[in-house]
Amino acid sequence: QVQLIESGGGLVQTGDSLRLSCVFSGSTFSRYTMGWYRQAPGKEREFIAGLNFGGITQLADSVKDRFSVSRDIDKNTLFLQMNNLKPDDSAVYYCAAARSQWVNIAMMKLNPQLGQGTQVIVSS
Repeated sequence: QVQLIESGGGLVQTGDSLRLSCVFSGSTFSRYTMGWYRQAPGKEREFIAGLNFGGITQLADSVKDRFSVSRDIDKNTLFLQMNNLKPDDSAVYYCAAARSQWVNIAMMKLNPQLGQGTQVIVSS
């Protein structure tokens, strides 16, 4: 089982930008499909973004015009760049990793391993 440590959350205003980071350890980062989820109070966990082991990305329709996902393989770090934030983006954001190497984003989404989460609050 890999370890995932998120950081970068905080309190921002509508329209601001924020970049979340997730440091990966315990295996070979470049072999893993990764992603981001979020969960707001009273709502179900929502898939936000995925980045497969080959570098292909997938973004949820709700954020694809404002968010992007990337990675730094040398630093074993996954990023989520969030622009033009809105109050509806307020949630706990979780870094995700596939449970096995070399699986695609769809497989990761079936049973992701999640980090401890980082809180994002967007004030109006």
